[in-house]
Amino acid sequence: MLCGRIPGLTPGQRNMCREMPDALIALGEGHQLGAQECQHQFRGHRWNCSEVWQRNVFAHVIPTASREAAYTYAIASAGAAYAVTAACARGNISACGCDVRHKATPTGGSTPDEPWKWGGCSADVDFGMRYARRFMDARELERDSRTLMNLHNNRAGRTLVKKMLRTDCKCHGVSGSCVMKTCWKSLPPFRLIGDRLMLKYQKAKTVQAVKGKRGLRLVLSRKKHAGTARAQKPVLDWPKRMELIYLEASPNYCERSLQTGSQGTAGRTCQRTGHGPQSCDLLCCGRGHSTQHIRRTTQCRCQFRWCCEVRCDECDESYEEFTCK
Repeated sequence: MLCGRIPGLTPGQRNMCREMPDALIALGEGHQLGAQECQHQFRGHRWNCSEVWQRNVFAHVIPTASREAAYTYAIASAGAAYAVTAACARGNISACGCDVRHKATPTGGSTPDEPWKWGGCSADVDFGMRYARRFMDARELERDSRTLMNLHNNRAGRTLVKKMLRTDCKCHGVSGSCVMKTCWKSLPPFRLIGDRLMLKYQKAKTVQAVKGKRGLRLVLSRKKHAGTARAQKPVLDWPKRMELIYLEASPNYCERSLQTGSQGTAGRTCQRTGHGPQSCDLLCCGRGHSTQHIRRTTQCRCQFRWCCEVRCDECDESYEEFTCK
């Protein structure tokens, strides 16, 4: 009954829900992680990732195969792998737990200079990646170029979670000495993953689809240097596994468009004196901005009185707010 009531699931995803319903709770947390991180990273941009994530639905749809779509699919996949891995470590999913490869051993990875051993509960990121791959990739049913792009970016996102695992250690010894260290693998803060994916977004590569013996493949296209016998013949190069890739140039996102998935920037708050993407000049796309004078009363100079009362003064605050026309 639970799996049948959740909107937005494909038949394959519903089957996974029936097999392991406790994992779906973690996927919901991962969905929220991805949405919040995407909106944080693009909070000052023309495209601010606000209308991509459908509430209460496991879906994130961007019509244009742009670099923004590449980031969205990567952060969603990373959020799924991250949340499932964290749920395993907490014991919230019956089918997984700690990574048994890093279980406590008598000698662990001890070295003469700094003895240590595996202990605690290392994150089972491989299970999280496998489950996230099955669930997220189950939406990609077509074998066209857009599907290949989504699958590539899904993989880049969840693989980054594994690459950014950190080793935490705790010292054991008399009077604070570090006679022996117990170490385990743990997940980093998700914000660090979002930041790293943002760097990859800025360096995302354009790809095109070519037909091969095994069907469509996505490749980078470049020309050989002049002076060679076949100077103008394009050389096909494959994108790297951890690169974000996209098929189409991004629209300017200035005007609302259902076709491109742009919400436009009218009504967005901007910074009149700023120079970044949230400045009124850039965010408002040359349409100008409106100025609103706002005055409000807030509590200030609060003091604690024994016992047990807090008294505050009332202060008047005036400021200007700028919004795009």
